Amino acid sequence: MKEIVPSPPSVVRNDVAAVQALFKKYVVPSYGRFDLAFSHGAGSYLYDVAGKRYLDLGGGIAVTALGHSHPAITEALIEQSRKLVHVSNLYYHEPQGRLAEAIVNLIAPGRVFFANSGAEANEGLFKVARKFGHDEGRFEIITAANSFHGRTLGGIAATGQEKVKKGFEPLMPGFRHVPYNDLEAVRNAISPATAAVLIEGIQGEGGLTPAAPEYLLGLRKLCDEKKLLLFMDAVQDGNFRTGRFQAFQRLLEESGPAAANFLPDGISMAKSLANGFPMGAFWLREPHGDLLGPGTHGTTFGGTPLGCAVALKTMEVIKRENLADNARQMGEFLKSGLRELARKYPRVIHGVRGVGLLIGFELTPDIRGLPGDTSKTQSIRFVNLLHAAGVITIPAGAQVIRLLPALNLGRNEAEEGLKIIEGVAAKFAG
Repeated sequence: MKEIVPSPPSVVRNDVAAVQALFKKYVVPSYGRFDLAFSHGAGSYLYDVAGKRYLDLGGGIAVTALGHSHPAITEALIEQSRKLVHVSNLYYHEPQGRLAEAIVNLIAPGRVFFANSGAEANEGLFKVARKFGHDEGRFEIITAANSFHGRTLGGIAATGQEKVKKGFEPLMPGFRHVPYNDLEAVRNAISPATAAVLIEGIQGEGGLTPAAPEYLLGLRKLCDEKKLLLFMDAVQDGNFRTGRFQAFQRLLEESGPAAANFLPDGISMAKSLANGFPMGAFWLREPHGDLLGPGTHGTTFGGTPLGCAVALKTMEVIKRENLADNARQMGEFLKSGLRELARKYPRVIHGVRGVGLLIGFELTPDIRGLPGDTSKTQSIRFVNLLHAAGVITIPAGAQVIRLLPALNLGRNEAEEGLKIIEGVAAKFAG
């Protein structure tokens, strides 16, 4: 059969320097990339162009919920592509309706809009807030310090980290930042222009800090009192990563009757929703699901038949294989192992936190003898050492390293990861 796209020459396929040269010449340099070039993956493993195998505990930053090259995902892509890849959102198709129904059934009555990314999902929530408060002149959204909400102009204005804003001033108006997990700070920040509050259930880019149950419950009560919308950015912590579909469901499990009826007014989603196929979405509870009427919001590629079919298959496999429970069990196993390493190597690992398979371990400041470019953060330098040892992890800020593996991570793979991390930590224990 004739190939639609010819195979690249072997020098590109097998030589990391040649791959990097292509990027340097043709790709916008907006990422500080690690010196790795991957060719393929299988399950929880990645292989670089030289054939070296890596245990992937980064999961594409919480994206590959079922790991790499999962046969059910491949089958869904092939089967749906034989039927229908794309139609405009001017028309109906069954996969989008079925996926919206599945998401609603996992949260509560409401409606879903499909986009292509988490940043776009958050932009949708920003528009909902402005539409909600428009007639009263309300447009401001309160967000948290150390938060992350995307790289669009709206997203960086919403993000509570100064480093992402530099060079893009003047910022889009309408956002106020207050300390995370501080209910009184939110109350004090409310102005006559405030329309909504937006937080992450667990701050991912901000270092794996979870919302306290009393903070979530207090925000709901405060937003009801002040007639504000309560939004949650679940781009990284959602889609069963914590052991429930949404992080707030897990965080409030032991909070008694008061938590039983807790619901945000809107939730943004993306990342692992379709196991790596570009898919974003936001859910709106009733009666806010019709705030964005015809002509107020749109997308060309959001909610295509192909994307929705893959997302449905991802959710089907997670349910069939009980991967929410696996996320809890493997998460506790990894955290327990990392805590033991923190006790064993206190000069290297300072602490461990996280929920389910959204885990972070914090490095001790100023690890003696840590090699690498000292202009780089400790987390980046330590991640480079883990790469060399054969495991992929994700830095978060200057001191925290994230583990965001596939939800079907096995016990043997978790043990392998802990052993590799210990091997690197032990070099700096003295």
